Amino acid sequence: MQERSFTEPFERVYATLKRMVSNYATLAVLDVRRAAVQFAWLVAGGIFIAVLIVTAWLAAVVALAVWLLGAGMSWPAVLMIAAALNLAGAAIVAMRLRNVFDHVPFEATLGQLKSEEPARSEAEVKLQG
Repeated sequence: MQERSFTEPFERVYATLKRMVSNYATLAVLDVRRAAVQFAWLVAGGIFIAVLIVTAWLAAVVALAVWLLGAGMSWPAVLMIAAALNLAGAAIVAMRLRNVFDHVPFEATLGQLKSEEPARSEAEVKLQG
């Protein structure tokens, strides 16, 4: 009969925990790698879409400018109309983005860390009340 040492069960538990931690670490690394690739595709796609939208906008402004020049309008007037269109587009985007920064980033997390009750969003108030 073979005698088992007193530390053998602890060694097995340690080896099992070590394998488990290694497996979770491998899973985390693979998930991070996949997320990084997805994020890179998202950024590249966003840049590509932005370039295409800007190109389409510029083509539309140039087409309007050529049409206005063909209709007998002067160069300064055509350029002023093109500039006004660009400023109007910038104003529309600025108005849409105005509400993005209403709240400080990580406001709820900071409130939780400071042991304050975090401010609830309107959607949370509607869901709870």
